[in-house]
Amino acid sequence: MRVALYQCPPVPLDVSGNLSRLRTQATEAAKQGAALLVLPEMYLSGYNIGAQAAHDLAQPCDGPAAQAIADIAKENGIAILYGYPELSAEGRVYNAVQLIDAQGSSRCNYRKTHLYGDLDKSMFSAGDEHFPVVEFNGWKLGFLICYDVEFPENTRRLALSGVDLILVPTANMAPYDFVCEVTVRARAFENQCYLVYANYCGSEGQIQYCGLSSICAPDGKQIGRAGHEEALVIADLDRQVMSESQAINTYFKDRRPGFYSGLAKN
Repeated sequence: MRVALYQCPPVPLDVSGNLSRLRTQATEAAKQGAALLVLPEMYLSGYNIGAQAAHDLAQPCDGPAAQAIADIAKENGIAILYGYPELSAEGRVYNAVQLIDAQGSSRCNYRKTHLYGDLDKSMFSAGDEHFPVVEFNGWKLGFLICYDVEFPENTRRLALSGVDLILVPTANMAPYDFVCEVTVRARAFENQCYLVYANYCGSEGQIQYCGLSSICAPDGKQIGRAGHEEALVIADLDRQVMSESQAINTYFKDRRPGFYSGLAKN
């Protein structure tokens, strides 16, 4: 399966502008044969926008932006995973991602469970324990957002659920380049799955984003990688590579779960 990620500078507070450039990128990714396009965290609205703006721009998962993205997906025959501020039925705002398939149907909505710093915590409620696994084109997909991937428990629980590919929209900033360069590769390797990490580049207010988005393979290689500039990155996922890597790196066969039962108590 061919997948794409779009690394870009954020365009804060401009939903229509972000939808417009999404259409351009979806068209190009589809022309290059990608079945799935992954966008950064809070792509729809920008990330560093403050609590009031996040609330004002928040939409339900079936709101007008979702309908517009469904149209883009159908027009181009490509699935799209995008980040946005979600307004729940109870009036809470979540940092969420939604997967819209190539037929324009919503396949998954995931809310960020681990909020980072004062910025996240001032804007959003934390998501509950809901880690969906979605069948897509013969692959099992799992979802995390930014800081979520820095907790190894999150990726491991997805891998134990049979996930082949973990999708991680992010808004990772300097000086945390280490996460882009090392952590996400390690998560793919230690869980013997593919991982797509779609980051911003450029700046937003006082935040300078790292860029360095990547598509990582189960053997730890970056089969697609961006630098510090805007980029559409495309790579092919290969089940043979996964099978060969899993045959060599037998982490799941060699695990001793009885030793780990106390970890959640600390």
